[in-house]
Amino acid sequence: MKRIRSGAGRSRQQPRIGAPDRSLTPNAGLAAITELCDRLGVISALDAAVGPIKQRDRGFGAGELLTGLAAAQLAGEDFLTGLDRQRADAAGQQITPVPGLASTTAAGLARRITPAQWQAVETGLAAVTGRMLALLPAERASALAGGPVTIDLDTTDVEVYGRKKRGVAYNYQGQRVGRPHVATWAEAETVLAADLGEGTDDPRATAPDLLRRALAALPQRARASGRVAMRADAGYFAGQLARAGHDARISFAIGAKRIAPLWRLLAGIAEDAWHDAIGMDNAQVAVAEYCPDWWPASTRLLIRRVLLDPGQVSPDPRSRRRRTLHPDQRALPIPELARAGAIYAYSFILTNLDVSAPDKAAAAEHWYRHRTTVENIFRDSKLGAALRHLPSGYPQVNLAWMWGALLAASMAAWLHQLTATTAGQDILAGHGVRGGKAMIATLRWRLIAVPGRLTRHARHLTLRLPPGHNILPEVLTRLRDLPAPA
Repeated sequence: MKRIRSGAGRSRQQPRIGAPDRSLTPNAGLAAITELCDRLGVISALDAAVGPIKQRDRGFGAGELLTGLAAAQLAGEDFLTGLDRQRADAAGQQITPVPGLASTTAAGLARRITPAQWQAVETGLAAVTGRMLALLPAERASALAGGPVTIDLDTTDVEVYGRKKRGVAYNYQGQRVGRPHVATWAEAETVLAADLGEGTDDPRATAPDLLRRALAALPQRARASGRVAMRADAGYFAGQLARAGHDARISFAIGAKRIAPLWRLLAGIAEDAWHDAIGMDNAQVAVAEYCPDWWPASTRLLIRRVLLDPGQVSPDPRSRRRRTLHPDQRALPIPELARAGAIYAYSFILTNLDVSAPDKAAAAEHWYRHRTTVENIFRDSKLGAALRHLPSGYPQVNLAWMWGALLAASMAAWLHQLTATTAGQDILAGHGVRGGKAMIATLRWRLIAVPGRLTRHARHLTLRLPPGHNILPEVLTRLRDLPAPA
């Protein structure tokens, strides 16, 4: 017993602090992003589309700029200075897609890119998405491109700080914001076209041009399906966008503002004209003959109503749900509203889809309701990447930052498509998923932010991972099995 006590009382050896191990990296999963970019030829496609941005052909081009920004945001960097932190990671620089990109270099390059070259970025992304589609198994590629192919249009506000920042303005909430205006391919969850405006910019003015650019950015196989459709919320309630869709021979569904003529139409709809909506409790759908001036003649009005309890309605007249009530009920206080009979929230959709039968009308409304896909891409770009702010006082640098975040979201979508099994099982899915696909934040802690040791032996690099981290080797194996770009 005495021997045991004396042994337990011995002091432990104290560790000494040594020099940092330059063979360690906190983001070993960037090797998967590098492999993805190599297999899809992301940098070369962007450079070919944008062209040279400097007189002398040396250093970084537009493709390396945007890919470097996207990779840094995927690794969790929130500001341009995050590029410098990535650059200080000696081991990580050997496996990142764009080694050596500094924050000052990135800002200087972004200011060289012209407006026409920014739009050419969409052509480069279209080429990459087409390569991704060509690498998929035939069945999954047909499911994506064979239709329906949906283009979603939407905007989001990105708040900024600093009174000297240019290219921003105060929105209706009193926030100083920039406003990305984005068109996405909903089924593939990739970005097709994008602009960056100010907080007061009306998206209806540029929506027809954005739609035309988005259609041009769709892979030829998707455009040839003949089943392309566009959907947008009530912020796009304008005949110009509807006519642009009609001229392009695609279907459209655009939310309508709750104006007086639409409320008057409700009185002419018989009770037996309402039919149950798909997948939504206490919701019904009806169709009315209504076509505003300067809209295509095939336009019809699709109406959804949802039965509400008085407790679901806020007493605040500014609340979003109260604004969906009929004007006769909207101004009533809660006690009188409870005695006013059935309470419905109404939504109006103008569309040229076939809504001639109740089942077709319900299917059209159900499809339109899922336009929140673009909102998921915004959420991923903000919370997973770093579109939640714009870092610079120069609009061109902020535009590059926006494209970096959108490219990061598209990279996540490409990665999910290419690493899924033949049966469609996603090895990257986990907590924080959208439609069975992991969001960027989940992707980061499961795949990218994995510590690793990089060693060199016999002219080969070896990446050693901690025990239990099996996803990265499997992802790399699946990516390396893909054919290299021609």
